[in-house]
Amino acid sequence: MKIAWTAVSGPKALVQSAVERLEIIADTYLSPSTPVQLASPKFLALRHGLQAQLQHRISANLSLLDSAMRESKLLSRLNREGGWYAILRIPVTQTDEALAIALLQHCSVLVHPGHFFNFSQDGFIVLSLITLEDQFREGVRRLLEFFIV
Repeated sequence: MKIAWTAVSGPKALVQSAVERLEIIADTYLSPSTPVQLASPKFLALRHGLQAQLQHRISANLSLLDSAMRESKLLSRLNREGGWYAILRIPVTQTDEALAIALLQHCSVLVHPGHFFNFSQDGFIVLSLITLEDQFREGVRRLLEFFIV
């Protein structure tokens, strides 16, 4: 079940134009299904518990990542403005996609290659901060070990 909101900001004329186009797209292609519409009041009522869990997990995992990376000379984390991802700058030894596949095959660590997030050059991987904390800790340990070897 999927339902979403879009926030638009910027100069008033551009916002108005964008919202008009987004409304047509949303109405034409992205209408929520009947089950989602019927479940929305319940979903909204339950949001506080989920939001608290996510906020705690994101904060804990980000703190763990920053602590684990303090000694790394090869990796760095880009500044975040929000969301539940951490973007790491990595050495370019192969494409980000090949690196993501190697991490999955050799370390059982799943990361997203930077091009999934519109990075136009290699040297970036993206980590989900909503992963369960124990799994995230182990994944970060394996990730750092991969780059040391």
